[in-house]
Amino acid sequence: MSKTQPTEREQYIPRDISWLMFNERVLKEATDLSNPLLERAKFLAIFVSNMDEFFMVRVAGLKNLIETKITRKSHYGYSQTELLDMILEKSAGMIRDLYDVYTNKILKQLARNKIFICGPAELSRDQKRFIKDYFETTMFPIITPMAVDPGHPFPVLPSKTMSFAVHIKRKGESHLAIVPVPKNIPRLLRLPSPRDEYHFILIEDILRTYLTDFFKSYRVTEYSLFRVIRDSEIEGDEELTSDILKAIDDQVKKRTFAKPVYLEAEASCSAELRSMLCEGLHFNQDEVTQIKSNFDLTFLFELFGHVDLPRLTYEGFIPRKIEYDHIFERVKEDDMMIHMPYQPFYPTVDLIQTAARDPNVLAIKMTLYRTNKGSAIIDALKEAAINGKQVTTLVEIKARFDEANNIKWTRQLEEAGCHVIYGIPGLKVHSKMTLIVREEEGRIQRYVHISTGNYNETTANVYTDIGYFTANDDVARDISELFNVITGYSQPARWDSIVTSPDSLRDYTVSLIEREIKFQKKYRNGKIFAKFNSLEDLKIVDKLYEASKAGVKIRLVVRGICCLIPGVKGMSENIEVRSIIGRFLEHSRIFIYNNNDSPRVFMGSADWMMRNFDRRIELLFEVNKADLKSHLMSIMDYSWKDNQKAWILGSDMKYAKPKSKSAPFSFQNYLLKLYGA
Repeated sequence: MSKTQPTEREQYIPRDISWLMFNERVLKEATDLSNPLLERAKFLAIFVSNMDEFFMVRVAGLKNLIETKITRKSHYGYSQTELLDMILEKSAGMIRDLYDVYTNKILKQLARNKIFICGPAELSRDQKRFIKDYFETTMFPIITPMAVDPGHPFPVLPSKTMSFAVHIKRKGESHLAIVPVPKNIPRLLRLPSPRDEYHFILIEDILRTYLTDFFKSYRVTEYSLFRVIRDSEIEGDEELTSDILKAIDDQVKKRTFAKPVYLEAEASCSAELRSMLCEGLHFNQDEVTQIKSNFDLTFLFELFGHVDLPRLTYEGFIPRKIEYDHIFERVKEDDMMIHMPYQPFYPTVDLIQTAARDPNVLAIKMTLYRTNKGSAIIDALKEAAINGKQVTTLVEIKARFDEANNIKWTRQLEEAGCHVIYGIPGLKVHSKMTLIVREEEGRIQRYVHISTGNYNETTANVYTDIGYFTANDDVARDISELFNVITGYSQPARWDSIVTSPDSLRDYTVSLIEREIKFQKKYRNGKIFAKFNSLEDLKIVDKLYEASKAGVKIRLVVRGICCLIPGVKGMSENIEVRSIIGRFLEHSRIFIYNNNDSPRVFMGSADWMMRNFDRRIELLFEVNKADLKSHLMSIMDYSWKDNQKAWILGSDMKYAKPKSKSAPFSFQNYLLKLYGA
């Protein structure tokens, strides 16, 4: 009897569950003793930051869908209510694991290294005087307690705000007050400490010590720290607005008033106070997360600015300088590829700065998705406009959680004279590309930069991305046409050297997989080797299953979400999946198709996700230069050899460390040595 078709639950890992599994791997880095102590503490902060965003976006969206009373099952075979229950149960277990690692490992190991996060009861007499002075001179003047009564509604608290809910009494009458913890001063305060020791206190614990100072003539009967996370999805129909910039700006401001989707309160909080708190926030009491330790461990990021102990951090490295005399001459001579952060981001900045100052440059066109504070690239674009260049920038103001920053850059660029496009209704422009038009010896020469990552000098130090520089006429012509599509009314053409979404990227990807199926059937050499951030598009998953059944050997390095289940007999036994979580965030997207032993190598901005194929303008390009192709293929081979920071996804839908008898090998450490000065 033939086996029945597997159910959706047997074919796919739900997207949100897979994402939580990714964040579990991040948490595991906090327990990996090969990471220095402060770096392990930082992984806890990253974990918490990730979870906050997950609740603000994914859990918020799921709750909104449930409220619409739509009962259809998801693509993964679960109803929305079933998925939410699974998410909340798994998240609760992960939060318990987080605090187990923090309390029983990280805090104890910090203390062994004479780094102490002190509570109010642990302070010396001098330290108590110090925090009293800090409270009176710095904190008290900026804190505003807020009454909750018929004349004072429950205050609006922005997402990720920590506050104290304070139960007070006077003359037999009971009242509730809210005291927000200030967000405009650092949370971690260095205390006077013995020599060679680091003593810190959190500002909420200073506020806790002096709460009664805000309630003269009242008796504080109880208080509890709490933290609220709000729905942060951007809503609204962009097609119906005449001003996208204003619409997004308005939506960002509305986040302050959005409904709560996650609430933390101290475990000691009484049922009565918790009830008052939930009533004011309109939140389900059963979903309150009770915390027995410090809230919001993102404060651990701040340790790096205070603790000067190099042995507790990753060893520094200096990328080898990339030698050239003039960036335009170097790129015109031959295509160039830069692998960040192992190689410096500077040539990318130099390209824009040189273009801004070069009298022969006529125009600069650029997409900006996320950039950094004090961006040299933004400054160079403004300088170019002031110098009379035709500067056109598409600033994707819908880049999640960077909307406010991007609106600010947009206005600065416009004031300098740049022509700014705010985005395209219904789409995000996620491709990363620059086109520079230069007059050389009476003719036009175009230079192109395309990348797997953002034009962000900060993340270029911690994200692994690859930037590609070329003066190839075919590529330049295609990029010129693509800018015309983005900025004007031109329809997508048939490109010679690039592939884009939403018009053709999924179909092209499917066609490449189908070619490997044909080669496998004819020559028995079908192979696919790809590296990217997330695999969630079920059409691509199904096509990979089809390829596996045909015998195509498939290796996938997927850092985050992976809805595909590898190694299942009769479905995916020829597919292997690994994830690398390490010092740097793996962000580069590289795709290799064996092509009957004549490999084709691609890079691009898109993951294999529905949003990348359907709701974003993405860019895929082929690398044809032999030495660069060979280099990318070797990078991929080294990524697969990793047995230190890699995780293997099994057919049981669980990740496990490789059981390798080979010598220890770290992909990222190898590249640090390969590229190092």
